[in-house]
Amino acid sequence: MKKFFLLICLAFAFSQTTNAQVSFGLKGGINYNSNSIENVSEDVFSGAKSKTGYHAGIWLRFKVPVIGLYIRPELIYTNIENSVTYNNTSSSYKFQKIDVPVLLGKKIFGVGNIFIGPSFQYVLDSDFGFDDISDIDTSGFVAGLTFGGGFELGKIGIDVRWERSFSGIESSFARTAATNVNFDTRVNQIIFGLSYRL
Repeated sequence: MKKFFLLICLAFAFSQTTNAQVSFGLKGGINYNSNSIENVSEDVFSGAKSKTGYHAGIWLRFKVPVIGLYIRPELIYTNIENSVTYNNTSSSYKFQKIDVPVLLGKKIFGVGNIFIGPSFQYVLDSDFGFDDISDIDTSGFVAGLTFGGGFELGKIGIDVRWERSFSGIESSFARTAATNVNFDTRVNQIIFGLSYRL
């Protein structure tokens, strides 16, 4: 009897898994990092201001009818820029990262949706636009939180989200042979995205 009951439960779970709706697509958009360079170990930067960046990537969505929610993992390439002044010269500091948000969402009225979830970020590269600053050392992995909402009309989706790192991105460069300058570019973004379901 126990084996029969177990088989019934497994069959029900399998049927629900196979009935889960899966969709995928492309996305891209613009992002604004509302924090700029902060926590600088030496007073070498001035006028740090955030600039608009961009992102592009792919997404999957797994919808399970029983609970009425969906899980949406994404793989996103993001480029972020800050405008800074160093030695009375203005230029940009930019870095590129891979974002992997894993969002738990809920459809609203068939076209709207809200979502929240962790975001795992890996910094690929960072660079200043100054000839005398090179060899920047940037910490690779940080985690954060993402939440937002949007709507879908057919295959087109539009959303806005807020992303905040749990910890800062620790970076440094050698100002002299014996002195490193440490700074933090903490990700705190407002993101506007456009997606297309394939």
